[in-house]
Amino acid sequence: MQLRYSFRVYPTAGQRSALARAFGCARVVFNDALRAREDARAAGLPYVTSAELSKALTAAKKTPEREWLGKVSAVILQQSLRDLDTAYKNFFDGLKGKRPRMGAPRFKSRKDNRQSIRFTANAGWQITPGGKLRLPKVGDVAVKWSRVLPSDPSTVTVVKDASGRYFASFIVETEPGADLDRMPETDAVVGIDLGLSHFAILSDGTKIGSPRFLRRAEKRLKKAQQDLSRKAKGSKNRDKARIKVARAHGRVADARREFHHQLSTKLIRDNQAVAVEDLAVKGLARTRMAKSVHDAGWSAFTTMLEYKAARYGRAFHRVGRFEPTSQVCSQCGVKDGPKPLNVREWTCGACGAVLDRDINAAVNVAKAAGLAVTACRARVRPGLVPAQRGEAGTHPKQPTRLVWEQAGIPGL
Repeated sequence: MQLRYSFRVYPTAGQRSALARAFGCARVVFNDALRAREDARAAGLPYVTSAELSKALTAAKKTPEREWLGKVSAVILQQSLRDLDTAYKNFFDGLKGKRPRMGAPRFKSRKDNRQSIRFTANAGWQITPGGKLRLPKVGDVAVKWSRVLPSDPSTVTVVKDASGRYFASFIVETEPGADLDRMPETDAVVGIDLGLSHFAILSDGTKIGSPRFLRRAEKRLKKAQQDLSRKAKGSKNRDKARIKVARAHGRVADARREFHHQLSTKLIRDNQAVAVEDLAVKGLARTRMAKSVHDAGWSAFTTMLEYKAARYGRAFHRVGRFEPTSQVCSQCGVKDGPKPLNVREWTCGACGAVLDRDINAAVNVAKAAGLAVTACRARVRPGLVPAQRGEAGTHPKQPTRLVWEQAGIPGL
């Protein structure tokens, strides 16, 4: 299984200039190839193949207008053409229904928030004995290693984000057997109901609070945006203010991603099977709850659950968004009809069980996925039933609410 490991890199001033030159050359090659294909399409000519684009690139290096393309590694220019092929393939597959629809390839700009170049194995890059990343025509770049790579990487992508940070992203091949040995043996299953007041509600009654990273950083973001709006366009002070805004947003995104990683890893480690509801995020993002929906990041979290389940040999299930998980009693299975959002607890008219709306939905998510989850694990109260003579006793205590620390997720 191929995985991507990203590490922060710290290039020097000269190396940053070399990387900027490489970013620009890769962008120009991409735009030239895209323009050639678009011009051929407008003129009714046949589709320009990758081989023809590669020959045109080689010829362009010998012209006075494009001779500066030879000052960077030839591999990153060829990889820029591969990126264009991938963009066209994804676009055509979307039209054919093989994947979600996406727009046609567009021209890149030097003002884009993300700049990247990719080096494959034949580029001659390597990790030095001193722990630095040696890139052709760039030099030895310092890397902040946070963990050990499980195997020798085949490809490295150097990325510059909107806040001016540089990252090296390695693609490595992992051993399936070694990944399976890292996870403990378990037969537990869990259903997950995602929400806003609580980020995740599990079928065993655990409620994990929503960190709301964007909401907590709104005051700082507002001030940074105000400072940016007051700077003159085209000035150096505006560039500095823009970087401050990008860094503030980057901190929010990094904290959210770390939260998703920790929670998804814990759920995959503790359960053999995980079921989650397929939410209509695009539809919810058009409502008055749009900011909270985007702040939660449900899609990124479920994507992490899916690939980690595949990596560690766990079962992952998506339940259809039209499944009436909030309308069905998890005790007796009777559908009680839709309920407004302000109803957080309801009583089943058939069996009399008093159900927590979110936990009941989490149990139904697990059941809809075919997992053997019993409703007695949810926090429910059965209806009042007359006790038989001689068997009356004390009422059983309700299980206490598990707090964040008991869930094993640090940070709150």
